[in-house]
Amino acid sequence: MQAILGVLFHFIGGFASGSFYIPYKKVKGWSWESYWITGGIFSWLIIPLFAAWLTVPSFMSIISHTSLLTLFWTYILGVLWGIGGLTFGLSMRYLGMSLGMAVALGFCSAFGALIPPVYREFFGDGGATFSNMLQHGSGHFVLLGVTVCLVGIAICGRAGMYKEKDLPAAQQQESIREFDLKKGLTVAIISGILSACMSFAIAAGEPMAREAVANQANPLFRNNVIFVVIMLGGLTTNFVWCMILNSRNRSFGDYVNRKTPLVSNYLFAAIAGTTWFLQFFFYGMGESKLDNAPSSWILHMAFIILISSMWGFALKEWKGVSKRTLRTILLGITVIIISVMLVGYGNSLNN
Repeated sequence: MQAILGVLFHFIGGFASGSFYIPYKKVKGWSWESYWITGGIFSWLIIPLFAAWLTVPSFMSIISHTSLLTLFWTYILGVLWGIGGLTFGLSMRYLGMSLGMAVALGFCSAFGALIPPVYREFFGDGGATFSNMLQHGSGHFVLLGVTVCLVGIAICGRAGMYKEKDLPAAQQQESIREFDLKKGLTVAIISGILSACMSFAIAAGEPMAREAVANQANPLFRNNVIFVVIMLGGLTTNFVWCMILNSRNRSFGDYVNRKTPLVSNYLFAAIAGTTWFLQFFFYGMGESKLDNAPSSWILHMAFIILISSMWGFALKEWKGVSKRTLRTILLGITVIIISVMLVGYGNSLNN
């Protein structure tokens, strides 16, 4: 029963993550950086603080009594993850939901599985190394999953190239206003690699979660105190970059431009930001039920790819393409989901 609840919570979190970008499509007359950081204030500051206040007694006291080393690594990994989140938004901007999320999260899954053992190979922290992976069946499954993932990403990239050939630029931009395959694939790769830092940041902040449980917090919500610190790191990265873009593009006026529907723009950005954070709210609940962090992360990725792909088709991002292109993107997404499951199974054998 606990496992079923864990899977259900991960599905809800995946649905939130796979759906969060839709309200941004309702924002009118604002530059990307303006609505991204407006939603981000809710994603990385307001809602995490509110969730922690609601679910973790004396969460600020827990943070203030946590060692500086733990806070440092949790925050820094949050900053790196924030770069991944920033480029993740750009992936959606240039590739659309189905292709952008499939590529970015495929890389996130692959590198999330490979970075820790490679790190331990050279620096060692007591866990399994890359050499160990080569010698055990669990490691073989993880490496197979990573290989399959890269194949799936290549297939998705091929589908993107087919789409460029199938549709004139004007028609491509009917569903994705700034479709750009080369630029989109570049930022999606960067996003996938750095977004994996969220998994490491949660692990770095584990002492705070343990203290939350010791302080009578429901174990379901133990990670909410960690998210406060991680999200501050994400906010730092995104705020600095969006302010640079606001200055470069002279778009500071967006926030008070009465020629745009200001109320609805702020409302939709707030809904998008709140929905985005809910993925981690429910991720923490799912992880606490499954008690297997690697498999939780992989399951989370799989649900996001699945939901975002469905939204991509519902929003007609692939309308008008040839059957060959449609078959290719469906195959690519399917292969990535299979790869995610292979990595998750391999990691589960170690727990």
